Amino acid sequence: MTTTSISEQVDEFNVGFTAQIGPDLSAVFDREQQDLKSAGVPVDAIAVGDIVPDAQLVGLDGQIVNLLSVTAGRPAVLVFYRGAWCPYCNITLRTYERDLRPELDRLGVALVAISPQKPDGSTAAVQGGELNFPVLSDPSNDFVRALGIVTEPSAAARVAHTELGFDVADSNADSTAGIPFPTVIIIDANHTVRFVDVHVDYTTRTEVPAILKALAFAS
Repeated sequence: MTTTSISEQVDEFNVGFTAQIGPDLSAVFDREQQDLKSAGVPVDAIAVGDIVPDAQLVGLDGQIVNLLSVTAGRPAVLVFYRGAWCPYCNITLRTYERDLRPELDRLGVALVAISPQKPDGSTAAVQGGELNFPVLSDPSNDFVRALGIVTEPSAAARVAHTELGFDVADSNADSTAGIPFPTVIIIDANHTVRFVDVHVDYTTRTEVPAILKALAFAS
């Protein structure tokens, strides 16, 4: 079966998106991405060999769930995304459902997606992508902050968001603009990090073959 990479889907999306929002707003987001790339990955971001702590997260039903209970003693692929409002996140989660989750199920590896949005945002992500893996909320970015991968949109980008009809703070459970850098972390059964890929440019993501290769190397 031939599949389309995330980057190919993003390129196709960007053509229409740029035409839709026009050059001025496109320039705002381009500047934001360039600034993020120039700043680079935070120096205190989680790294291979670190231990991922347990975390209290929130399920679709609004109930608290511990990460340890979700991974249940299995290796896991943890996917940190910005929210259901982010088209690049939606492309990524749909691709992981289609191309990654079946292979992880076969390998006995958990797949968990985490964002700071309210449970109804997580539900929108699940329904929109027909996702069949846990999608949880880190409502105050406590977990993301502990991992050193928290950021927020630039002031200019937030103004641009408003012009497009939304604000990140309205989607987040704590009404702030804090969001994670899009990140994939592979942990073993003891929650030791075996692979980490932090994307400061939110239009790029970890491709499925890279995750499967990392899993093979880590096993």
